[in-house]
Amino acid sequence: MKARAESKTKLRVAIALASVAILSVGWSLLSTRGGNSAPTEVAEPAVKVKTEVIESLDPRLHLDLLANSEAVKYEGNGKNIFRDMPERVNIPPVKISPLLRRQQEAAQNIYIPPPPPPINLKFFGVSNAKGEKPKAFLSEGDDVWIAREGDVVNRHYKIVRISPASVEVEDLLNDNRKSIPLTQGAQG
Repeated sequence: MKARAESKTKLRVAIALASVAILSVGWSLLSTRGGNSAPTEVAEPAVKVKTEVIESLDPRLHLDLLANSEAVKYEGNGKNIFRDMPERVNIPPVKISPLLRRQQEAAQNIYIPPPPPPINLKFFGVSNAKGEKPKAFLSEGDDVWIAREGDVVNRHYKIVRISPASVEVEDLLNDNRKSIPLTQGAQG
């Protein structure tokens, strides 16, 4: 009983869809046959052609029309339409005063030295034993040094001042100073 009701429902839906399709096809055919359609405007061609040729759809070759098109000379602006490139823009030269020109030339000849290399030492502790100068515990990578003020570390860095929170180091090769803060543990 249930199967019959489902098949009747499917049949009704199919009939309804078919009737809608038939009506839409009929409507489109009636509207294209000249029903209430508005007249369409056709733009005039840029080149005037004899209308009797177009209306008669004459398949013969008309040499007089071809001769007219051969006389037209193309004068482009130099742009290659087959390459995607921006057009060249001619910018007129700007007049610069002689004083400004000399300043620009002098600025171009100034040598600015590169910045000194960074000091990669890590300060991870200090020892303040009674009766001794304070010692700083420094590391660079896997290397560890214990140094006092005035000592040279790694034949490169001179320890200038040691305080509980930081150590001041001078790079002897590059004339560079840096204050390195205390870090937690040796990081390398």
